[in-house]
Amino acid sequence: MIVYHLYSGGKDSSLAAWILTRLGYKVELVTVTFGLLDNWKYAKETAERLGFEHRTLHLPLEILERAAEMAINDGHPNNSIQFIHEKALEAIASMPEAERVSDGTRRDDRVPFLGLPKARSLEDRFNVAYIRPLLGLGYKTIRELTEGLFLVEIRESEELEKADYEVELRHLLRERGIDPLEIFPKSHYQSRVMGWKEKVI
Repeated sequence: MIVYHLYSGGKDSSLAAWILTRLGYKVELVTVTFGLLDNWKYAKETAERLGFEHRTLHLPLEILERAAEMAINDGHPNNSIQFIHEKALEAIASMPEAERVSDGTRRDDRVPFLGLPKARSLEDRFNVAYIRPLLGLGYKTIRELTEGLFLVEIRESEELEKADYEVELRHLLRERGIDPLEIFPKSHYQSRVMGWKEKVI
């Protein structure tokens, strides 16, 4: 049973992928890109270090452009990140071979996060199972698990080499002459998994 798992290379999406393997699924990691940057390569590198298959899925630039407009109009990134996340899941669910899709959203996430009506809608519209391995886990549990499993690099978002689609959104804002720190939190740390502490799969 194959699950196509939305993947950034961070600790949450990496932990979710590991849990899926423990549930008996074959996991293929999928990183979305809009073609502005090649930052998807960081997720590919992490996937190789962890021993997962990986693919890159190109989304239309119009999605990123609309997300940028949302962020500018709102003055914060929440709705734009939610919008991209939903489009990314829909793109994975649209793949002809996809019967199961997954992500690393957690119990305590507010953005991005699909509430129950949107989760059911995704499943119904695309005839897939939407699996969220971290849905019942809080921050403390996730931290304990990731600290035990992975070598993790944590840095300010602006400094970290990562495959999160936020990177391309920030880049597009800069191209439009807007400092992302006028929209995104000025102090925001994110993670990138660099490998296993010990080989476990």
